[in-house]
Amino acid sequence: MKKITSISAFHRMLDLPSPLHPLVSVIRLDEANIVYGENWQHFQGEFYSIALKRDVQCKVTYGQKHYDFDIGIMSFMAPRQVHSLVREQVENASGMVLLFHPDLLWKHPLARVIRLYSFFDYAVDEALHLSEKEESDITGLFERIIKESSRIDRHTQEIIVSHIALLLSYAQRFYERQFITRQKVNYELLDKFRQLITEQFEAGSLLKSGRLTVHDLAGKLNLSPDYLSDMLRVHTGQNAQQHLQEMLIEKARELLISTKMTVAEIAYHLGFEYPQSFNKLFKAKTNCSPLQFRRSLN
Repeated sequence: MKKITSISAFHRMLDLPSPLHPLVSVIRLDEANIVYGENWQHFQGEFYSIALKRDVQCKVTYGQKHYDFDIGIMSFMAPRQVHSLVREQVENASGMVLLFHPDLLWKHPLARVIRLYSFFDYAVDEALHLSEKEESDITGLFERIIKESSRIDRHTQEIIVSHIALLLSYAQRFYERQFITRQKVNYELLDKFRQLITEQFEAGSLLKSGRLTVHDLAGKLNLSPDYLSDMLRVHTGQNAQQHLQEMLIEKARELLISTKMTVAEIAYHLGFEYPQSFNKLFKAKTNCSPLQFRRSLN
């Protein structure tokens, strides 16, 4: 796997002049000379990457539905994530890529909160699809970063990072719009998510396989855990883990009411390795222990 330690090194791979600023650069893909080869099959950068691909020609489906917009597509990568390009992406490359090193954020509030932007952990096929107006907003910010990168003084870092922070806020807004415009498909995914959990309960397989995780459930839905959680939060106010815990408690109540299973047996039945962990979660969600809940029924 090719490791790229600096933005300057990435420029050299694209046969581009050195960046105007060592810690940040905006690359116009139509100016880059991308020669497809082994280096591009698996590579890892020590910097953030935000790509905007323009004029997408293909229709990509989502839950058997076409994406909302095909004007521009944005994707986000954090440092040390593994990238991979296919030949078709290289040959049809058009758009812009913002690269910035974590050191650029030093002493800026964004350094502490950038990890909260979960779309950096979305899968490639969970990209942000933009309308023409949204693409114009993002492109304008890219252009401002290019302009500011050419004049390095004591204000440069603050201004560039402020533009990046605004770009991330726009991306957060546009992703929430994307969740809303796909409301029907997303509610169908919520139903499938809850159905998967119910099926695991009914099969009684958790005693052997262990406790359900959001990661496993998201995988069965062909979604990344962060995308699933953010989508559910927009539509229901609860993330995937909260939904899972809610259904676990609901099933636990049912077993406490309708069976003579001990609290420990119920805990193991629901995939908990230790009954104490089950007791702790149950009490946190209901303000009483499982045993207190069962006694209250009498």
